[in-house]
Amino acid sequence: MHQITIQKRPREEAVVTQRKFFKKTARGKVIKVIRERYLRDDVYCGIGDCRACTGAVGTVLPSSGDLSHKHFPNGHYVLPDTNIFLSQMDLIESSFFSPPIILLQTVMEEVRHRSLPLYNRLKALLKMDDKKVWVFYNEFRSETAIVREEDETPNDRNDRGIRKGAEWYNTHLSLARPPTRGQKPNRIPQVILVTDDAANRQKAEIENLPCVSIRKYVEGMKDANQLLDLLSATGSEDIEPTKSVTARKSLYDEYLPTAMLLAGVKAGELHQGHFTANQYNYLEGTVSPVLLVGRENMNRAVHGDVVVVQVFNESEWKAPADEVVDQEATLKNDDAKDSGDEDDDETDFHLRAEAKALRSDEQKKVSVAEKQPTGRVVGIIKRNWRAYVCHVDPTSLPSTVATSLSTQTVFALPLSRLLPRIRLRTRQAPNLISQKILVTIDRWDPHSRYPEGHFVRALGMAEDKETEQESLLLEYEVPYRPFGKAILDCLPPEGDQWVVPPKSDSDPVWRDRLDLRELDICSIDPPGCQDIDDALHARRLPNGNIEAGVHIADVSHFVHPDTPMDNEAAARGTTVYLVDKRIDMLPSLLGTNLCSLRPHVERLAFSAIWELTEDAEIVNVRFTKSVIASKAAFEYEEAQMRKDDTNQTDSITQSILKAKRMAAGALNLASPEVKIHLASAESSDPIDVEQKELRETNSLVEEFMLLANVSVAKRIEEVFPQTAILRRHLPPPKTNFEKLQDILMKRKGFKLDVSSSGALADSLDDCVDTTAPAFNTLVRIMATRCMLSAEYFCSGSVSRDTFGHYGLASPIYTHFTSPIRRYADVLAHRQLAASISHTPLHASLHSKAHVERVMDVINRRHRMAQMAGRASVEFYVGLALKGKAEAVAKAQAVAGKMGRTEGEVGVIEDAFVIRTFRNGVGVFVFQLGLEGLVTFKRDVQFDAENYTLTVPSLSSAGVTISVFDKVKVRIDVEKDKNTQRAGPVDSRGL
Repeated sequence: MHQITIQKRPREEAVVTQRKFFKKTARGKVIKVIRERYLRDDVYCGIGDCRACTGAVGTVLPSSGDLSHKHFPNGHYVLPDTNIFLSQMDLIESSFFSPPIILLQTVMEEVRHRSLPLYNRLKALLKMDDKKVWVFYNEFRSETAIVREEDETPNDRNDRGIRKGAEWYNTHLSLARPPTRGQKPNRIPQVILVTDDAANRQKAEIENLPCVSIRKYVEGMKDANQLLDLLSATGSEDIEPTKSVTARKSLYDEYLPTAMLLAGVKAGELHQGHFTANQYNYLEGTVSPVLLVGRENMNRAVHGDVVVVQVFNESEWKAPADEVVDQEATLKNDDAKDSGDEDDDETDFHLRAEAKALRSDEQKKVSVAEKQPTGRVVGIIKRNWRAYVCHVDPTSLPSTVATSLSTQTVFALPLSRLLPRIRLRTRQAPNLISQKILVTIDRWDPHSRYPEGHFVRALGMAEDKETEQESLLLEYEVPYRPFGKAILDCLPPEGDQWVVPPKSDSDPVWRDRLDLRELDICSIDPPGCQDIDDALHARRLPNGNIEAGVHIADVSHFVHPDTPMDNEAAARGTTVYLVDKRIDMLPSLLGTNLCSLRPHVERLAFSAIWELTEDAEIVNVRFTKSVIASKAAFEYEEAQMRKDDTNQTDSITQSILKAKRMAAGALNLASPEVKIHLASAESSDPIDVEQKELRETNSLVEEFMLLANVSVAKRIEEVFPQTAILRRHLPPPKTNFEKLQDILMKRKGFKLDVSSSGALADSLDDCVDTTAPAFNTLVRIMATRCMLSAEYFCSGSVSRDTFGHYGLASPIYTHFTSPIRRYADVLAHRQLAASISHTPLHASLHSKAHVERVMDVINRRHRMAQMAGRASVEFYVGLALKGKAEAVAKAQAVAGKMGRTEGEVGVIEDAFVIRTFRNGVGVFVFQLGLEGLVTFKRDVQFDAENYTLTVPSLSSAGVTISVFDKVKVRIDVEKDKNTQRAGPVDSRGL
């Protein structure tokens, strides 16, 4: 029998081994928490060939350290403090930054508490093959564990713990490499504490610890020129301040302390919300419903920031501007180095231009009804800063140093019009002209007119297809990394040789699974669809009713909860469709093969089967796991031809006809959708653009998918009332439609009834202009923009009366029919499988808090995927138009008709005016699905009340343009050297 010895710890050691802190509960109660930590003397240092550590495993750090740094010839390791990881992660992630890194447990925990996104990036850093990072658990090693002293702040305690770790490592290296008699002294590498905290460096120097700032360290590296550009400006004390920092008074008010902000919001004296910039006027923004006018009142807020605003007295309220104020035009030739300087004439000029734009808006007559609450930003709760896709403004690079590789201050112009210019210090400015680059904002000081940032990396030359694709994926934060080994290991080991096993009661695949292989099942999808996740059938029953079935790919059979593949799918949220490529949510083996319901191949499915009367009334519905063998995969056009051909009498066509008779309608909205014709699958060169044609078979599929989604939503909400995965579309506030109602009544005499979704559907049907067939679609597009966005939600998180889907006129709804490309559908499948007692529900889907977090991620990914898809279409439309314009120019040259200037060569298209401004109009080119802005250089007469403007003409009294007017526009695709955007167009071009 083994003898067990129990050793009691001396009471005096309790101070070191116990961690004590106070925690506030959700109900506001403060409790003391004591956690025991077990200290050891065998926590491994991670350095190779260490003779002082016993039982060493998993060596990561080289025994000699890094020998390439000019200041540390004997070799060294770097030990960064917390703030280095918080502010310089772009630098540390760079492939040029390769010294061996010691990451203390204290630092890792502090990063986790300060920033979860950076903590996730730090964890990813540990897995990088080209990085040598060792996590040292200093809080559990007896020589490095410390306790917080009396009157010591948590930050000071952590700094002391980091210095203690650095001290131990240097001592440990000396002990592990004792001198040998008669031989030269050993070259002992140093552990260098890297910190930008001057006070921490001063204490380290007193303790004789080698320490250095991050800038000084990088300057001594062999790739210093590339790495210095990656340094964040945050907290850097080594950058010489510009004149604007030292001489100019503050341009913006200082933010209120956080405690005061939170107290003001709680008391109702201040208002908190997301800041939204105005894409037409950079001097205006909103924190719904508060209007912010002017730079000073927006007070350094960036689009997406969570801010706190102070609302002015009602006498100071204003109405939104009706003029286009373009940042690039107003701030043209602004000096990046000295902008904001008190004695700078250029700055005074730009400030006067901005003041003039604001004054012209104030001089207009505004009714009390048009005014809205107006205020100013007094604090920031959370910054939404990230890496932005930008161009370097070549005009901000002085011509005298256009080829110099010295440090230059230039403007980086973000791709999005919603963002301000970013001041950037770089040594690579001449090489970055005409390239797209990634830039991160570091800070925005009160004395600086622009935020300051740092260069992250170059993406490639502008207008290059690969560069543009990567740019939009980064801009809309689409995860596009290849699937890793851990994820691919979750796939069936048979790979593409996997097949449905022969039917057997003993085979787990066939357990509680219905055999539907004999049914006439078919799929109807867009051209070129490879990830076929839905199919349907319909047949007559002996009792005269019709059986209709929707069969969805059984993705949950392959994607199990809490596996690497499931976690990756949850992080991606959705498949992203670009014009010439697809960023899959799941590995292609599943998406386009094993789960895809291809014809004449047996596949696993999850089926919803209804019995319906001839009047499409549901008699009953059942859900079952199944095995199907699709008989055909149709494109919409092919299915439409079969349906319309009266000579087709085969069983598949009859199934389509029976299914069509069951389909019913809902609120029919619209969005601009175009089809890009590519030269070939290999070249991806666009040659033409056309509006997508919607056929009757489109609505057939949509209606059956709607029926399936509604039926599944009812079932999972009934069984899991607190955590059901649902989707809702809240009714829009009636005020959202007021502008559109007024425009329709004044310009076309149509009344838009928004009392309910049914009334809106009827009145939209009545908005028909016989002279313009596209008018009805245009009105539907504009109506869609008045609505709120649909969103996924957890059923237990909102009240039951807000479950409804306004656009589909359904009291309850979910997404079940596309699990290959939407993670929400995978979760709905799991809940439905549990509701029919097929598979137990994973514990995470019983947690309301977990479901809420997943829904937040999915909603954001869904929005970003839509925006990325639209941006891809716009880019390819631009390429197609550029090709057309070049062909026209070439034809004119051959015919000898080059009377027009080069800048006037373009493509002429029909467009509708959808918005009027004091100095321009917004137009929608229906055929291309493009929305653009035409601004006028000359003064025009603007009638805001009637949505018209009159452009003076030398030959007549003038041309009047109104909303909904059909006009001809010339579309020029110009390569602007800095932003790739088209500039103002003379009114003669309209």
